[in-house]
Amino acid sequence: MTTTETTTEVFGDAWVSGDAWVSGDAEVSGDARVADRAWVYGDAYVFGDARVYGDARVSGNARVYGDARVYGDAWVSGDAWVYGDAWVYGDAQVSGDAQVYGDAYVFGDARVFEDARVADRARVYGDAYVFGDAEVSGDARVSGNAQVYGDAYVYGDAQVSGSAWVSGDAQVSGSADLRQRRHVLTVGPVGSKGRTVTIHRHYDGPESTHWGNLVNAGCWSGTLDALAARIAGEEHGWSDEDTGRYRADYEAVMFLARPRVAEWAAEPLTAEDHARWAVVDELVEEEE
Repeated sequence: MTTTETTTEVFGDAWVSGDAWVSGDAEVSGDARVADRAWVYGDAYVFGDARVYGDARVSGNARVYGDARVYGDAWVSGDAWVYGDAWVYGDAQVSGDAQVYGDAYVFGDARVFEDARVADRARVYGDAYVFGDAEVSGDARVSGNAQVYGDAYVYGDAQVSGSAWVSGDAQVSGSADLRQRRHVLTVGPVGSKGRTVTIHRHYDGPESTHWGNLVNAGCWSGTLDALAARIAGEEHGWSDEDTGRYRADYEAVMFLARPRVAEWAAEPLTAEDHARWAVVDELVEEEE
């Protein structure tokens, strides 16, 4: 039985079928489909070619549109938006003012909330949380019990999993491989721009024999050794009167980071790790 209530609007070529419910001031329009035991209610709006099915719920002022899919036991609520070719499924929840878009997937028991963004081909799954003003984009993966929050930015091919946390103004990119909280270090404000410098564990490719590192400082990124060479030379752009104190800032960062980088290099880089990254590379190539 399909159920709609008198205040509900279902129009255009939209369909509501099965035991689906559309109630309250919710709207379903365009070529959207709401099916099975799904429930769209409150002031929610499902439109375009979006699909909501299974036991999924869309509520509050949430928007699901484009070619988005929400299914399983997933719940999109609050002022959240799911759009583009994004999928939210399993027991995942997207709430608050969060947005999931592009070709992003959020699934498992993952939670995306507050003002967080998950975009492009990113995946958030397992018991992972992304919240605050955090953004996960590119081909990044956040899984396990990992958390990304604050103003953190995870992008590129980064893999954040296990018990890792990425927070504050951290930037995690490239082939980052974070599986615990000690796999990332943030220091700031540093230098002439008052930047937050992020140093994290990094996979350097199939020929590597140990874990590497990547430093992100504003628009610059490179290894810790490359940072040392940069601040020792003349490419930094500091005035003569400021060079001493800003160089001292970065020297302090490097002093703090070198023991952590050595710790990562001492961790085993196994055949299993290489195989895992080979799969990541294959998936990225397939999705591009």
